[in-house]
Amino acid sequence: MSLSTSPRGTTRTEAVDPTATSAPRWARVVGAVGVLVVGVVTFLGAWERRWIADDGLIVLRTVRNLLAGNGPVFNAGERVEANTSTAWTYVVWFFSWLTDVRLEYVVLTIALVLTTAAVVVAMLGTMRLYGGRAVVLLPAGAVVYVAVPPARDFATSGLETCLVIFWIAVLWWAMLRWADRATRPGLGAVLFLAFWGGLSPLVRPELVLVGAIALLMLVAVPQSWARRAAIVVVAGVTPVGYQIWRMGYYALPYPNTAVSKDAGGAKWEQGLTYLGNLVGPYALWVPLLLVAMAVLVWALAAPRSTARVGRARPTLPTSLDALRTPSAVVAFALLAGLLSVVYAVRVGGDFMHGRTLLPALFLLLLPVAVIPVPLRRGPIALVSALLVWVGVLVWAVAAAFTTAMPQGTQVGRSGIVDERAFYSVNTGHRHPILASDYLDYPRMRAMVDAIESTPDGGLLLPSAQFTSWDVVPPPLPIPEGGAEHVVFFLNLGMTSMNVGLDVRVLDQMGLAYPLAAHTERLENGRIGHDKNLFPDWVVADTGMVDVHPFLPFYLDEDWVAQAKVALTCPDTEALLTSYRSDLTRARFVQNLKHAFDYAAYRIDRVPKYEIERCGLTLPPERTPTGPTS
Repeated sequence: MSLSTSPRGTTRTEAVDPTATSAPRWARVVGAVGVLVVGVVTFLGAWERRWIADDGLIVLRTVRNLLAGNGPVFNAGERVEANTSTAWTYVVWFFSWLTDVRLEYVVLTIALVLTTAAVVVAMLGTMRLYGGRAVVLLPAGAVVYVAVPPARDFATSGLETCLVIFWIAVLWWAMLRWADRATRPGLGAVLFLAFWGGLSPLVRPELVLVGAIALLMLVAVPQSWARRAAIVVVAGVTPVGYQIWRMGYYALPYPNTAVSKDAGGAKWEQGLTYLGNLVGPYALWVPLLLVAMAVLVWALAAPRSTARVGRARPTLPTSLDALRTPSAVVAFALLAGLLSVVYAVRVGGDFMHGRTLLPALFLLLLPVAVIPVPLRRGPIALVSALLVWVGVLVWAVAAAFTTAMPQGTQVGRSGIVDERAFYSVNTGHRHPILASDYLDYPRMRAMVDAIESTPDGGLLLPSAQFTSWDVVPPPLPIPEGGAEHVVFFLNLGMTSMNVGLDVRVLDQMGLAYPLAAHTERLENGRIGHDKNLFPDWVVADTGMVDVHPFLPFYLDEDWVAQAKVALTCPDTEALLTSYRSDLTRARFVQNLKHAFDYAAYRIDRVPKYEIERCGLTLPPERTPTGPTS
């Protein structure tokens, strides 16, 4: 035990943990080697499964428009936020602008670096929990995360998963540094933590669940009100500033993808299916149980010191001050991870195997990213910890080579698919990375050929055959240089990245097409694809020729005529104007005022019913009901 002086000058006694002796040098070397090995394995694992998904290419279309001076939009002239992660869009844009390297290679490099850095930083953060202890720290939770195949699949993919886990890892490291009473980080470190936590909704909207808890802890601990105000301002200036700009620019309070997928809706049953689709095949409960046992062994083996001098007692933190402790930070990671699981399950998960549960898994594994093997607590604790670690490694090897979805390249009843395997098989490329690799996907070369063979412009609709497109021509007179080309297809990434920025690319589920995004969600539709706008609307909206034989046989002239009338609904016109009209100061203010109203607005996908909803008059029938054959 040791004596120290309290703030009032009286002597108090503090019990000293006899195990608080620093680990020997060789133990620290072993820990460092473990971090290095896992970092290398992470990089190699991500590289071995490298690819860029169709959805990842969607991000690159926005980056192309940014680089071309069209703004952060998917189609020039339409202010639509088609990317869920604002931060990811601008990270890719910055490094693309800086390096002037092909976009796909920029994304691949960023993803590999951020994924590897995330795992390494997470391990270094967890090591802070055992500073000064006589232990050997071995990688465990980090190995579990890397072993799960979806973690390596979405390490690249072109999507924001790499940025999400990197943000989480840095937050974890910074919070543990903030909670370390021995180092007492200064105001600058605290404000960095506030700024980083405040970025959560820009990294991905649902991460606000994580960032909010961290910021509440940061603000709640005993400190001056001036310091609290500084934390709030630094945390809020970037997300609040962007939110104001987003509402004025895009006329929505969140990305258009949230409208398209009705992110506020609940699909609990599908979400539980999605959770089982990740946990079951890899038996994820096994490593989670093993690392929990390792921590339990550590806790039970800890000696209890009862030494006291006189009536003196150790000083204990107040209830709020207890938030600034490593234990509280561990509780934060676990709570944030559980909330992330609940959110992912509530919204129905995703159609990509494992993707939206990866951040939750990463959070839950943070406290055990490395586990301690005690050196001075007897043979039972030592052997038990080593057995647990070996068990994790055995599971990791088995999981790493597990094919969770043997028919993963086919969309089954669950709607979930092994996205990387699906596109590898359907493009014929083991590593589809370049947009040009997707030209080998059905319909893609035919799309490029159809655009080249129709210089007058037109609307491209996917035909029933996988080798051709139906082209609805523009009306006469054709303007000099031709009318615009519009492609209407579900796969936005591969289409938009294989055509020029002058080609408008729209989709029936509404990721880049607000008219489709604002339809009602289809019950029992495939998760992530439960909006489906009829192509008749697109003919009406683009002003293409609306009569047979120029219309494909499966389109109805009456439906097109009704869609034209439905588009005159005042509320629908206001929605379209909000993102298509010139961005004047008056338009910005108008959008800012009505962003939440626009977000909640829904139309009926059947033109006749939409006309009735709006109280408009049906146009006279031009053809018998039903498609013309």
